[in-house]
Amino acid sequence: MQFNTLFGKCGLYFLSSEFYRRNIMQKLIVAMVFGLLSIQAQSAPSKYEITILATNIANYGGRGEWSFGALYESDTESVLFDTGFDEETMLHNAKLLNKNLAKVEKVVLSHFHSDHTGGLLRLRREYRKKNTNAFTKVYVAKGFFAQRYDQSGAQLSDGKTGPGSYGNAAEFKKAAQALGIKFTVTDAPLEIAPDLFITGPVARRHEEYVGPAGLFIKTGEGSVLSPDIIMDDQSMGMMTEQGWVMMSGCGHSGIMNTTEILQDVEDKPIFAAMGGFHLWQASDSAIDQTANWLVEKGLKKFMGGHCTGIRAGRRIADVAKIKRTDHSHTAVGSTFSRQMEIGRSSVE
Repeated sequence: MQFNTLFGKCGLYFLSSEFYRRNIMQKLIVAMVFGLLSIQAQSAPSKYEITILATNIANYGGRGEWSFGALYESDTESVLFDTGFDEETMLHNAKLLNKNLAKVEKVVLSHFHSDHTGGLLRLRREYRKKNTNAFTKVYVAKGFFAQRYDQSGAQLSDGKTGPGSYGNAAEFKKAAQALGIKFTVTDAPLEIAPDLFITGPVARRHEEYVGPAGLFIKTGEGSVLSPDIIMDDQSMGMMTEQGWVMMSGCGHSGIMNTTEILQDVEDKPIFAAMGGFHLWQASDSAIDQTANWLVEKGLKKFMGGHCTGIRAGRRIADVAKIKRTDHSHTAVGSTFSRQMEIGRSSVE
């Protein structure tokens, strides 16, 4: 009896110990799995690193100007979003930052303004020597080649007289095509590379137009002048596990309208917004409305450059309660890494 009792107690102890051992191991495994999933969710990389090559401010040695341009780089793709204003700006800054633009074959032009299109022809001439396909696939939105006029109905004569000006649309197209550039004109969202979507023309559901006045297009039978509200304005979205990373050249279509186009493509949060948003002259109430809209859409990071305005960018970050590490005023050399982290040029 004593033996059986002792054996029973030992057996019970053994079974109990084994039960707890397995239970603990199961809990450890579950904790490790959830921990790994949590880490992956926090740091799931994007396919692209983004580098700003043209905007208003630059560090020593760089060229800052009223313009915009950004380079997207993945293991298989190099895509340029806008090309700066002066034809030498992108070349200079790319060399300074050791970026090989000969790999770029796809270019997105956000709209016709020369502070976004000014470098295209020069870049094509420079890099076709190293890559015959460099800068040959250019994506523009419907209306890009509409001729612009002044209030008197006179055709603008010089596309390089200043930011926002535009010369002969037909001549620009002809010169580009002579260099082997092929334009794809879009009227709807389009995936141009893995996880990179351009919006095409943005429907004006909320804002009607955000930008300068003074240019006109001919409508109807071709003789009626109507204010140009830049219907060819488009943006680009990078799809990530955390949501959309939205890039805008000037945002003439309005940020609220643009976010909805991207979310029509895929209903994900607007995780980050980058580029120009033409808020430098906006009222505080308009900036606050934009900030609150972006908060509702899920904004976590903001890099407002070019025509956004430093004051407006700071106010958006304050209203949205974005911490300093997730906010940048964006200078030449600023980056957005594959780990979704902002890298600042030291000028910031």
